[in-house]
Amino acid sequence: MSPAATTHPRGAAAWARDLAMGARFAVDGGREGWVRTLLTAVGVGLGVTLLLGAASVPHLMESRQERREARLIDLNTEKGTRPGAGTLLYRYSDTEFRGAGVHGTLLRPDGRSPVRPPGVHTLPRAGEMVVSPALGELLAAPGGALLHERLGRTVVGTIAAPGLAGPGELTYYAGDDSLTASGEVHRISHFGGELTTAPMNPTLGVIVVVACVVLLMPVVVLMATAVRFGGERRDRRMAALRLVGADRRMTRRMAAGETLCGALGGLLLGAGLFLLARRFIGRITLWDVNAFPSDLTPHPALVALIVLAVPLSAVLVTLVALRGVAIEPLGVVRQHTPRRRRVWWRLPLPVLGAVVLLLTGRAGPSPADARLHPALLAGGALLVLFGISMLLPWLVEAVVARLRGGPVPWQLAIRRLQLSSGTAARAVSGITVAVAGAIALQMLFAAVQDDFVRVAGQDGTPDRLTVTLPARDAATGRKTAEAFRAAKGVRGVTAVLSSSVSVPADRGARGERGSSAAPLTVGDCPGLRELAHLRSCKDGDVFLVQDSSGAADGGAFARTARPGGKVLLHDGPDGPGAKDRPPLWTIPRTARTATARPGPAGAVVLGIFATPSALPVPDLAGPLAMATLTLDPRVPDAAEYARNTAARLDPTADVIGPHRTEQDSQFTSVRTGLLVASTVTMALIAASMLVSTLEQLRERRRLLAVLVAFGTRRADLGWSVLWQTAVPVALGLGLAVVGGCGLGLTLLHLVGKSAPDWSVIWPMTGAGAALVLVVTLLSLPPLWRLMRPDGLRTE
Repeated sequence: MSPAATTHPRGAAAWARDLAMGARFAVDGGREGWVRTLLTAVGVGLGVTLLLGAASVPHLMESRQERREARLIDLNTEKGTRPGAGTLLYRYSDTEFRGAGVHGTLLRPDGRSPVRPPGVHTLPRAGEMVVSPALGELLAAPGGALLHERLGRTVVGTIAAPGLAGPGELTYYAGDDSLTASGEVHRISHFGGELTTAPMNPTLGVIVVVACVVLLMPVVVLMATAVRFGGERRDRRMAALRLVGADRRMTRRMAAGETLCGALGGLLLGAGLFLLARRFIGRITLWDVNAFPSDLTPHPALVALIVLAVPLSAVLVTLVALRGVAIEPLGVVRQHTPRRRRVWWRLPLPVLGAVVLLLTGRAGPSPADARLHPALLAGGALLVLFGISMLLPWLVEAVVARLRGGPVPWQLAIRRLQLSSGTAARAVSGITVAVAGAIALQMLFAAVQDDFVRVAGQDGTPDRLTVTLPARDAATGRKTAEAFRAAKGVRGVTAVLSSSVSVPADRGARGERGSSAAPLTVGDCPGLRELAHLRSCKDGDVFLVQDSSGAADGGAFARTARPGGKVLLHDGPDGPGAKDRPPLWTIPRTARTATARPGPAGAVVLGIFATPSALPVPDLAGPLAMATLTLDPRVPDAAEYARNTAARLDPTADVIGPHRTEQDSQFTSVRTGLLVASTVTMALIAASMLVSTLEQLRERRRLLAVLVAFGTRRADLGWSVLWQTAVPVALGLGLAVVGGCGLGLTLLHLVGKSAPDWSVIWPMTGAGAALVLVVTLLSLPPLWRLMRPDGLRTE
């Protein structure tokens, strides 16, 4: 039956008939038809895979939070818990191994039926531990011997999934009969609680909304590019249908049906790729984040939206693209070749987006405290990025139209771009949008990260560690120093004891309890010099250490702790060292004033500094031993040997490495999520660009074969393909830098920042260029095959 039947259905029946005919062409159109359909399905399928992953984020976050809350210990509800058959004592015992955090918990049951943590079937006894699967693999590997020595317990079980935030988490529960209730050891009767979440910081809200737009916009652009694969050959076939009687509306609907078939295939392929990735997701860790396969479950409403939106968008993109093409019975006339693209309607789009963003920031009394509207924020960012993608085809066409002369490869590439610059611009539009959005987000992150990150580590020396552990008596500091001096890879140790003293309320009454506490630090001269500027020091000296402004730690203490003053050698009325008649110590009249300096742990310690012989009392109240270790950089794992020594001295010792930072939890979550999503998006862009490049080469295979047959060198054709990619990429990255900086400056104004960090531009631009280079190099092998003489054959 001819497409131009005597009686034509109308309305929905005509659409259904013509769409079905187009789908038939896509499937039964020979090798050309199904290859084009397959390429479209691959391009769309990659986008669908990422969309399904994005639709799984709510369930993933909810599942992880539920498992974290199930093992949470809420001390507020456990206050006053008494020993019973179901209670137990616990204490955290975290450590670090080669840069990876290991979360540990020590347990001691009070009765015969103690409560169990989620995922633990039987509580470990003293000397035993149950570990997560990832930690079990690490301990069993040859490289985990040092960590196994540090933990020093026998593995008797594995923590199941309900007790883990993710399959790659390193965590364990260990039995410890030495635990007794104290300030660090708590008694609990159950596990489980509710994580307290503070309201989202307005600045982080801006980052989250913009990140969603930045990450999903390239996906939409790439999918729109994929549904236009094979457009030239499809249009020539539609011209043949016009010759046998089809009208313009029928040909457009048939073309839409062809694209619809590829889009539906992309839906199925995307679902299959998502299920395949979901199966192996537990083995993948990105930026310290991984998930169980069951976590990656898309929300049903979002799945329905994707299933409806993808085919509908494919049809709309095809119909809009055909508005610039006149399909006649004797051929195809493309309007955009003689008629140059106009910039008057493209340029206002990013400007309008910036205006919307600026108006969004005026919703509150100040930019930082404004109550931002997510819809306006997302709309403004979307307009800016969409405007950048619309400006790219005009920019490529305007630049290549003015290029003349040059070597043969350059002329071949430029002439091809002059004839069809739209295809080349579409191929790089995804990476242009991605780089522009990444530059804007990195500018925003660089400007606000100091508001959320606090340095809590050492003073920047990479070969130093600080160890803090409880000291039972004054001799612990000496024993600690001796133990670390014997450790492998440690070439220097300074150690001090940290305690507290208090000022008597009535200096005339010796037995009176103290009314004001202040720090007391006891150590040899090298150890004290780590914490204060001391001009001279010898054993027997005492110093009153204040900060650079002359203030000591507390006004009452500053007035009393002076040479000749009396203090109580305990940490308060209810401290573990308090006695009926707490001992008094008289500060020597020879005590000198000194200025504090930041210690190895980054903190400034004030108060009384004393050398050992200056203090007549051998036992202090609740002292802490603090050791500063200098490591030998030539010894591999020197830090791990030091941590093992600290664990032998006390399993709860706190070891602080260089440059340790403390980050706001919300900022950390947003930053980690953005890094994971960006990695996945860039991988998708690379795969889609490779598919797009292969499709363009396939479209031009006959032309390439003809040029080779007429004597054109293969090397010249290879360089022409490289130049054909390099010119749009260079223009796209330049546009991305300008657009990304503009969007970044607008966002900085929105959050009340005015000092952009321009250094973040070049890594993102370089990453985009490297990505395009890799894709181009991967396309060279197919190019050599397409230049063979058999490319002249036709069906």
